[in-house]
Amino acid sequence: MTPWIVDGMNLIGSRPAGWWRDRPRAMRELVEALRGLDEPVTVVFDGRPFELADTGPVEVLFASRRGRNAADDDIVELVSRANEPGALRVVTSDGELARRVEERGAEVVGTGAFRSRLDR
Repeated sequence: MTPWIVDGMNLIGSRPAGWWRDRPRAMRELVEALRGLDEPVTVVFDGRPFELADTGPVEVLFASRRGRNAADDDIVELVSRANEPGALRVVTSDGELARRVEERGAEVVGTGAFRSRLDR
């Protein structure tokens, strides 16, 4: 199975569902949806870390620093450190992040296509 790396806030922000009123709830809901994939998945969130109960097989990471592109930089680092970057799929609609991970060999899947997969 090909592992997924998900740009968490980019995916959450792809739907204007009022997520900004309760970011932690939106993050929990995304993790719950990702658990249903039955595939290896890592989600990287921006923002202050908080405890997420029972993430199951989903690896949850928070950006290692604050500020612009913090999670993006961590995602690029994950791809760069991978034994087989070409075996990774990165979920994002951020053009700059897509370019950076594609340069390292990862496949990019847009948030719309990935949301369709999650909604099945």
